[in-house]
Amino acid sequence: MARRTSSIGTGTPARQEANRKPLGSVRRAQQITTYGVGSMIAIGDQSFIVSGLDTWGVRGEPDLHEPRLEQRLRVKGFRLPPAAQAPTGNGVKVRRFPETYSCPRCTDLKPFRDFGTRRSDSTCGECKSPLTPSRFVVACDKGHLDEFPYWRWLHSGRGDDHRARRACEPKQARLKLRSEGRTASLRGIVITCDCGEEASMEGAFGKDAMISLKIDCRGGRPWLGRDAREAHCRSRLRVLQRGSSAAWFPNVRSALSIPPWHDELMQHVMGHRDLLLRENDVWIGKIAAKKGWLTDGKYTAEDVIKAVRALEDVDTESPEEDPEEITEFEASNRIRQEEYQQLCTTTEERPENHHFVCVPPDRARETTITGVNRTMLVKRLREVRALQSFSRVEPLMRSDADQDRAVGLALSDDITWLPAIEVVGEGVFLTLDQQRLTAWEASTGPGSPARRTERIRRNHERQLRRRAGDTSVEVNSPVTARFVLLHTLAHALINEWSLDCGYPASSLRERLYVNDDMAGVLLYTATSDSAGSLGGIVAQGEPERLARSLRSALKRISWCSADPLCMEADASGVNSLNLAACHACILLPETSCEINNTFLDRALLIGTPETPELCFFQHDD
Repeated sequence: MARRTSSIGTGTPARQEANRKPLGSVRRAQQITTYGVGSMIAIGDQSFIVSGLDTWGVRGEPDLHEPRLEQRLRVKGFRLPPAAQAPTGNGVKVRRFPETYSCPRCTDLKPFRDFGTRRSDSTCGECKSPLTPSRFVVACDKGHLDEFPYWRWLHSGRGDDHRARRACEPKQARLKLRSEGRTASLRGIVITCDCGEEASMEGAFGKDAMISLKIDCRGGRPWLGRDAREAHCRSRLRVLQRGSSAAWFPNVRSALSIPPWHDELMQHVMGHRDLLLRENDVWIGKIAAKKGWLTDGKYTAEDVIKAVRALEDVDTESPEEDPEEITEFEASNRIRQEEYQQLCTTTEERPENHHFVCVPPDRARETTITGVNRTMLVKRLREVRALQSFSRVEPLMRSDADQDRAVGLALSDDITWLPAIEVVGEGVFLTLDQQRLTAWEASTGPGSPARRTERIRRNHERQLRRRAGDTSVEVNSPVTARFVLLHTLAHALINEWSLDCGYPASSLRERLYVNDDMAGVLLYTATSDSAGSLGGIVAQGEPERLARSLRSALKRISWCSADPLCMEADASGVNSLNLAACHACILLPETSCEINNTFLDRALLIGTPETPELCFFQHDD
């Protein structure tokens, strides 16, 4: 099937846009997860950064709505990334970054504009060789991004000799970059200056490399413009490779369209909210009749009025005291609680149910699965995913210390929308047996789930203190044995289904529902292309198949090719937030996991050789 794409064009004045051809295109979904605002993108042999929302060529009201998510993120709606067809150029704007380029033949290292070449032709003006964008950039954990300071890196040995510095000023210096080819390390990349200075890039990636040179963050925000710097940033600069994943981490929030927001009538009302909200009943009835919603007898004026009032209630509801603010996990927030209740309830398939159909399996074929309480077949669902912000150097955690690390998407405060996509698919929802789960959590001793999970909690709290910049601050990790168990179970089933029914693991996604009263997981199609519409996921939720898949998944993860090191590890994964979990057994593609492949431990599912009683599912289940 055809993939909707966004055209990418340079951020130029309006009078020039008509003459600008798009530089390339990316899929709409990539504008949320991979090439969103503030991320770097390679187009041909050039490098650009995606501009802020202020430059997007969009007009009018937002074209995508999900009331619960709008209320949570305090916006008026969402917009699909522009999908303008070439050669209109009315797409997502980009700016050249980094601006420092090098020529492999003459080895000059200088700004792109100084090579005497056209913007559309990335070749050296003297030797006509293709130019190469700077391999290195600098960033800080507050989201700032800047050019690598080659001149200062090269001349750091001059110390405070003022006369020597005046003899070679940055604007007059002629730098060159050559790769000696004798080694693949940074030692083989050498920077020289016509003043005689020479230095390799060895040591550039050290945590204190910029501090040792007294190079401070200048608050660069090139995605918002050259003049959009923030002053007085005291964060430590880190050197990153231009294509590093640490250069951009998206903060994506999502919600499912559930009753009453899933049906056709509510979609009509949300599309005309400016005409209907806070109006009297007579006016609402007139608009409904004018739009033709009452002609076929499917809806009455009372139905429309009820839908309008429900939408008004959400718009005026206060977003304060969301459970996520306490637990720091999205899996327990108010949106998830509402979804959990609806997923546990039957929603029959009717013509008006456009975006949500959830039914139990055929009772005649029902099979008891030890440890599983309820299974629901989600035959139709719609998820809206919105890019709220992003971070650099390290991904965001849901903690107070990380709130100032979230980088906004626009320079102006007048932007009241966020970029988003919608995914329509299917899935399987299952909950664990609460009685058995409570007894498992309450077990004590050296081999208890709580004792083992405590290792992850300690590492998480250490990470939170480091993020806060104070190792003595009191923090409390929200990680529980229940959360780790459900998260690991979701990974095990996704890996099993990818082998059993032909889905690539990257096309499936988990959605966790965890707190003291919730213990469920939704596994569903996570992509809007052909891999997300094969139609086989719901079939995996039939009790017989689910029981077989669960047994096979547990057997598969009972042994890892990295054992015994994997099973006996005291810490593994990013920031040591996993235990028995690695790429050979339980990790998933990053598009499938909600929390960056962290808080995983397959020992909670199957036990360990020393503590078999640790497992939630018995070996003979």
